[in-house]
Amino acid sequence: MAGVRLVHRPAPGSDRTETVLASDVDVARSTLEQARGLMFRRSIADDYALAFPFDEPDTQWLHMLFVPFAIDAVWIADGEVTAKKRLAPFVGLGRGRADTVVELQAGAAEAVAVGDELRLVE
Repeated sequence: MAGVRLVHRPAPGSDRTETVLASDVDVARSTLEQARGLMFRRSIADDYALAFPFDEPDTQWLHMLFVPFAIDAVWIADGEVTAKKRLAPFVGLGRGRADTVVELQAGAAEAVAVGDELRLVE
C-alpha cells in the first residue's frame, strides 16, 4: 500500500480533533514481515508506523526482543482502539484484542485513548 497514513479520530463527544498520527506507514502482511516487525532497526522516524493486519479480532501479542528503542503499541478491532501501551526497549511485552496492531515511535500515540478510532487511509 503506497501512500498509507494512520488517521486518529477521537471518540464521539471529545473536544479533540482528527489528526494524522503517521504519514509513512508500512503494512506487514507476510508472516516473515510480521515476525520481524521492528527488530534490528536502530530507530524509526517521527511520522512512521508499522501496521500488522490480521484476518479477524483475536488476542495479539507484541514483544520487543531486539528492538533497542521504546514504542507506542495500539491494538485496534473494527477501527476502534481496544488497548494502548508503551513498550520498553528489549524487554517490553504487550497484548490486546485486535484485527490490526500498530507500532509507533514512543509518544506518538499520547493522545490516543481506548474507544477512539484509528484507520489506515490511502
